Amino acid sequence: MIDLKEYGWNSDYEEEIKEGLIPARIIEVHRDMYKAVCEHGEINAKLKGTFYKEIKYDCDMPVVGDFVYLQYNQYGDSLISKLCRRKSKFSRTDFSGHAVGYVKTIKEQVVAANFDYVFIIVSLNQDFNINRIERYIGAAIQSGAEPVIVLTKADLNSDYKNYVEELKLQYTDIDVTAVSSVTGFGLESLEKYFNKRKTLVFLGSSGVGKSSLVNAVAGQNIMNVNSIREDDSKGRHTTTHRQLIMLDKTMIIDTPGMRELGMWNAEEGIKSTFADIEDLINECKFSDCSHKSEPGCAVKHALNTGILDEKRWKRYLQLREENTFGKQKSAYTKKEKLIKKIKNQ
Repeated sequence: MIDLKEYGWNSDYEEEIKEGLIPARIIEVHRDMYKAVCEHGEINAKLKGTFYKEIKYDCDMPVVGDFVYLQYNQYGDSLISKLCRRKSKFSRTDFSGHAVGYVKTIKEQVVAANFDYVFIIVSLNQDFNINRIERYIGAAIQSGAEPVIVLTKADLNSDYKNYVEELKLQYTDIDVTAVSSVTGFGLESLEKYFNKRKTLVFLGSSGVGKSSLVNAVAGQNIMNVNSIREDDSKGRHTTTHRQLIMLDKTMIIDTPGMRELGMWNAEEGIKSTFADIEDLINECKFSDCSHKSEPGCAVKHALNTGILDEKRWKRYLQLREENTFGKQKSAYTKKEKLIKKIKNQ
């Protein structure tokens, strides 16, 4: 018998259920088939027919890390009947929406759920990209978990300390660590996050060393590792699907590399990521300041005096505009407008 508490289960996830259902945690997703762990061990499961009728949106579908209630079948596939409330979730924009009134909708894609820390993994090579880091930070903060920036391949970059210091100056409330999965350098600084019944999410582009870091933390080769093209630092997808890996020290949700991350409903995450800019905006003379020509604009003053980097300001505007666009074109908004229109008829 497996104790699901070792997989993070606690009373926060408990819900009123029908008799005969037991809790389980999703550890892999393969299209319409799920692999889960429950008191009976690892099992295969699929969604019960009524599950589709009860959910409102695609984001209510189970993902890796979710806790569910299911009807256990020792002779075949078990049936997932209910999704438990989520403690945290990492979402991004899914642009595969359908046309509604000649306007293409976009929707939320949940990548992982119920984790405690988000390891934003960035390689110290040509792939280092501050814009991507800011996106990950914003989404990680919005998820409800604690972000940690992990700079990998420190053994290949003698200037790694400057990268660490630059990020620490910008993000004073976020832990920044440089590591090498090859030599073991810096891994001890991550030990404080490796606790039983805690779950980590590894996020980053292909080739940044997520799988190598998993192997280094585990102390054994449990993940395949692919080489990268050194001329452009581009990597191939080592991880082809999301999965939860149980280690002696902790649980890790590994995800396929994401080169692009569309922001989804991440207002608070963006505000926290750009807290310095938000403070400047609050200092503007006018509450509706457009930061273009108004007198008493703290943002313009900061840009003119060099206090605020113009590139950082533009990245802030880009993420905020992208996030607003997503809300306007989301399936949620369209459905809510349709319901309101029907009620007013």
